[in-house]
Amino acid sequence: MALLAPLSPQLPELLRAAGYEVIEPGQAGAERAEAAVTRGSLACGELQFAAMPRLRLLCCWGAGRDAIDLHAAARHGVAVAHAPGANASSVADLAIGFLIALRRQLPLADRHVRSGQWQDPTRRLPASPGLTGARLGLFGFGEVGRRVALRAQALEMEVGACSRRAPAMAGVQPFRDLLSLARWAEVLVLAAPVTADTRHAVDEAVIQALGPDGMLVNVARGALVDEAALCRALSGGRLAGFASDVFEHEPAVPQALRDFPNALLSPHIGGATRAAEIAQERTVLANLQAFFETGTPRHPVRTA
Repeated sequence: MALLAPLSPQLPELLRAAGYEVIEPGQAGAERAEAAVTRGSLACGELQFAAMPRLRLLCCWGAGRDAIDLHAAARHGVAVAHAPGANASSVADLAIGFLIALRRQLPLADRHVRSGQWQDPTRRLPASPGLTGARLGLFGFGEVGRRVALRAQALEMEVGACSRRAPAMAGVQPFRDLLSLARWAEVLVLAAPVTADTRHAVDEAVIQALGPDGMLVNVARGALVDEAALCRALSGGRLAGFASDVFEHEPAVPQALRDFPNALLSPHIGGATRAAEIAQERTVLANLQAFFETGTPRHPVRTA
């Protein structure tokens, strides 16, 4: 069992307790592994599969598998598994945290206090847009999108969504495409997978549709956003705020994006809660057990 990336600190011991020999990241011997665990956002393709000729199962930590070459996996006879929904609640929590921070202008409020401006009665902060009654658009309505919608409704927001399947949730208004959703929304939250159809889906036209009072939150994948177009919009005052946990070439983040005071950035920590780790650990173990007992993991990803 090879761990191809740092995951939870508890996972190696849990695997050993289940009877697996564990090869941790950086240790020699990965070429002997029959199973491996990786992050779906880390590239795994022809070179990696060729370097592990005995590999039969690749488990993704979390639901995402966009950086896994599924065709290469099929060619090498490697089954791929993932953990759908395991970290969805934690990612949705972060999305709501971003929403509150942007709509209540918390970064600005923090700077106001730290700079001492609060002590000057003539320098009061303007009223923030707030969340109550605001229109939240969701691009993608899988496990994460559904949980964001539930939380947003509890905050008395209006919710609309655009996804491959019509959102089956009371009070969620369906939209036929992303552009019409962006025209309606005051805040657009990205919760869709990256595919050939969704790559750079948030482009100049979508940002323009959101408008200068609009805000964008990304807790899905960085490649959903044309970062150059985003930077131009922020620089030109054509977008009120941006918050993201993910970036197209992470951990590299454009310097221009880091310089905007109305951009709130975090280092891909959406699933980094202990509750999410426990759920993902259990799913990895369940995928392994099912695969070695039946030949099929509990949560397979179609590879061909």
